[in-house]
Amino acid sequence: MAPKLCALCAKSRAILKRPKTGQQICKECFFYVFETEVHNTITQSQLFKPGDRVAIGASGGKDSTVLAYVMKTLNERYDYGVHLYLLSIDEGITGYRDDSLETVKRNQQQYSMPLKILSYNDLYGWTMDAVVAQIGKKNNCTFCGVFRRQALDRGAAMLNVDHIVTGHNADDIAETVLMNVMRGDIARLGRCTSICTQGEDTIKRSKPFKYAYEKEIVMYAYFKKLDYFSTECIYSPDAYRGHARAFLKDLEAARPSAIIDIIHSGEAFAVKEEVKATQKAQQTCKRCGYMSSNELCKACSLLEGLERGAAAAGVTDRARKKLDAEGPVPEGLRTIPYFQMPSGPGPSTTIQIDTS
Repeated sequence: MAPKLCALCAKSRAILKRPKTGQQICKECFFYVFETEVHNTITQSQLFKPGDRVAIGASGGKDSTVLAYVMKTLNERYDYGVHLYLLSIDEGITGYRDDSLETVKRNQQQYSMPLKILSYNDLYGWTMDAVVAQIGKKNNCTFCGVFRRQALDRGAAMLNVDHIVTGHNADDIAETVLMNVMRGDIARLGRCTSICTQGEDTIKRSKPFKYAYEKEIVMYAYFKKLDYFSTECIYSPDAYRGHARAFLKDLEAARPSAIIDIIHSGEAFAVKEEVKATQKAQQTCKRCGYMSSNELCKACSLLEGLERGAAAAGVTDRARKKLDAEGPVPEGLRTIPYFQMPSGPGPSTTIQIDTS
């Protein structure tokens, strides 16, 4: 039986079937359509403008490694005129993050991008290993997610960049839609499918891989022979997201378009005005100056709970009220440095490459 030809070019032998469309295509056509789809997502959403300083959230995993490679490729091919940087957060997870950061350092050399590494220990005085030692594996992803989000903004402010791009893919966003539906989280459900977000006191964030399937990102990394770290976080097996992920994989097996269908459904959700009116207005944390819907931001609340030996105070309202009833915050308690937004773009030559 003669080999099947590529459905796009009809010249080369088809060597893969796209999970997203079911097309059987050759390797070069796959590279082209994958990159073009990401380019179309960027241009249609007008994510960048010439001169932007863009930090790529780099973990060393497949998504961020492919994102860095594709962003560099598209920036050169289509002349976006943006300045690219790698920004990595070291959560302090022995045997996981320390190894993946070695991959990021190699990526920095391979893609010739400046690199900034910011650690939880430097910013909060705690590593995730220390957090888990105190609280156990339940709710540890809550601490990590909150700390990581603020750390990315603070690292970007140190780099004086305009924009952060992350490697969140279509599977990630569909999982988030499902999680918010299952939890009844109206506030997050209304914004979780946004390709670009920015508050008054936060740096612009976007997801160029919003419509890219995880399987295709893996295939792209494999055929391009990219250098990435593939081990899962050792603290993630008990995460709530795992239930949504398992459910989504079952849906995808029965109907491959389920991932995009869920994203489009999430985009169509609208929150009633009377519901919006009940949601808390954004303000700044009285302790660290970061964006918050309460007097204390979530990171400060979590950190205070850890410091006072009552970690649950940052997770549940009941535990928080119990901690407040114990009296005022003790003097000398470790706090997060005050957050300052970037003052404006400076010359790109001021950023030093950090290989520590």
